[in-house]
Amino acid sequence: MISVCFYFQVHQPMRLNKEYSFFDIGRNHHYRDEAANREILLKVAHKCYLPANRMMLDLINEFQGKFRISYAITGVAMEQFQEFCPEVLDSFRELADTGCVEFIGETHYHSLAFLFSKKEFKRQVKMHGRILEEFFGSKPTTFRNTELIYNNDLALEVEKMGYKAILAEGADQVLGWRSPNYVYQPAGCSKLKALLKNYRLSDDVAFRFSDRNWDEWPVSTDKFANWVHAIAGNGEVVNLFMDYETIGEHQWEDTGIFHFFRSLPRSILSHNDFIFQTPAEAATRLDPLAQLDVPYFTSWADLERDVTAWLGNHMQDQAIELAYALEDKVLATEDDDMIATWREMLTSDHFYYMCTKWFSDGDVHKYFNPYDTPHQAFIVYMNALNDLALRLRESQTAS
Repeated sequence: MISVCFYFQVHQPMRLNKEYSFFDIGRNHHYRDEAANREILLKVAHKCYLPANRMMLDLINEFQGKFRISYAITGVAMEQFQEFCPEVLDSFRELADTGCVEFIGETHYHSLAFLFSKKEFKRQVKMHGRILEEFFGSKPTTFRNTELIYNNDLALEVEKMGYKAILAEGADQVLGWRSPNYVYQPAGCSKLKALLKNYRLSDDVAFRFSDRNWDEWPVSTDKFANWVHAIAGNGEVVNLFMDYETIGEHQWEDTGIFHFFRSLPRSILSHNDFIFQTPAEAATRLDPLAQLDVPYFTSWADLERDVTAWLGNHMQDQAIELAYALEDKVLATEDDDMIATWREMLTSDHFYYMCTKWFSDGDVHKYFNPYDTPHQAFIVYMNALNDLALRLRESQTAS
């Protein structure tokens, strides 16, 4: 049997007020753009999260548990659901109650913490695990790092934390001639199993589905199912990983994306050798084909599949180094609000907005970017961060 694993990332950052200026430093300690966060969250909830969740619930019921999916919902997204649109959380709870949905662990704040602070990384992973148990009664056994950023050291740390499986990008520079359609054993690990994204099939839906210039457009469910079925005899698992916002937001309803997903399970299951499983189920059922050695960081971003979308230019490096330099001072305050504010500043999106490189799939990646230029993103971020640093100095002086 060949497992088909759907994994959806659900994430919305706490966006900063893009009008926060140098003259606000020391005067205004409110960095969030609450109006924009609410507006965007509600818009995406009604275009994607709520109708997509209803559709997924209907499919699970229709196929009596044979259709199974997984989600990684960031802590910052869940906090915004709770504040702005609680019915989204309720709809995810309904999915959880079916027993056909796996909730995957990650960093609570969708941060790059593993690259800069292993201690903060572990704190955020534990925070995220606790909120999954609180909201959905689910203790995660599968892990995905922010934006599928991965290497050997990460895998080893995740295994030490008790996880059974980890998700990663099936990047060509990692796999070479090998296929992403098998389970692998991360180098240095003895128990952890790695499931790799089939990026060609995943991106056919996430990025190319509505591209009229693509020579395969339009993509019917039968055509896509045939591509999946072609793996028979050449793989054991097909990992389809994508942003959940693909359904209804990145690909609007009038593209036919909802019809595509409604019809897909039946087309996939028409081949008797294919079943839907969650990543945890596939990892339990399948043995590793070989060891996977990834000494450098990979991700699922753009053509390079590395971390240069978030790091590499002077603005990004300066901003993130200053942010993590505040770690010990922030934690020493034991001020929950200040610590939460600092952690919101670690969310990877802030550094993504500062990216100056060219993206082949930039329109999708920058869909919710509130800034006109990377330089504007940098200035706003540094103004807020400098105000936070000033508050820390004042609190130390007062004590």
